[in-house]
Amino acid sequence: MAPTLRRLVLASSSRYRRQLLERLGLAFESARPEVDEHPLTDEPFERTARRLAELKARAVAPRFPHALIIGSDQVASCAGERMDKPGNRENALKQLRHMSGRMARFDTAVCVLDAASGRLAASSVPCEVRFRTLGEALIEEYLRREQPYDCAGSAKSEGLGIALIASIRTDDPTSLIGLPLIALTGLLAELGQPVLDRSR
Repeated sequence: MAPTLRRLVLASSSRYRRQLLERLGLAFESARPEVDEHPLTDEPFERTARRLAELKARAVAPRFPHALIIGSDQVASCAGERMDKPGNRENALKQLRHMSGRMARFDTAVCVLDAASGRLAASSVPCEVRFRTLGEALIEEYLRREQPYDCAGSAKSEGLGIALIASIRTDDPTSLIGLPLIALTGLLAELGQPVLDRSR
């Protein structure tokens, strides 16, 4: 018997996460979660990502009491320093100088919350990115052309940021963009909503 289709809500206003979720061919809605995204004192980066992914899903759930809610969060770090969305050129310049020739880590968490039952399935996917040694002219040209000010770590790998990267190591390449689809399809199946073999 085919599973009953559930309303699906992405607890995010990120266009990157929406674009990724669209790849699965699922009907979904997006809702902006109003949460405090500041890290807790001495909180490990991976734990921050997981806590915020769940917090986003739970913040949206009261508006969609019978839906499956997808929450996700990413924390980028390099040499022990958190790399948030830069917001402007100056911050992006600092981030890229800091990551030049170094390994950065992108911890991306995703969860699916059944708002009706309260059941939660979650996963975390690390991604290690080795950056090339970046000269000033290269950084300036990249920022001029890409303007990645809404990307954690200023590294827009789905765009020209790929030219800054020497290697990527992860079990789920979409995790670097902000929504690990391999992990997500597994979580949806766990909650009874497989992406394939579904009633339409």
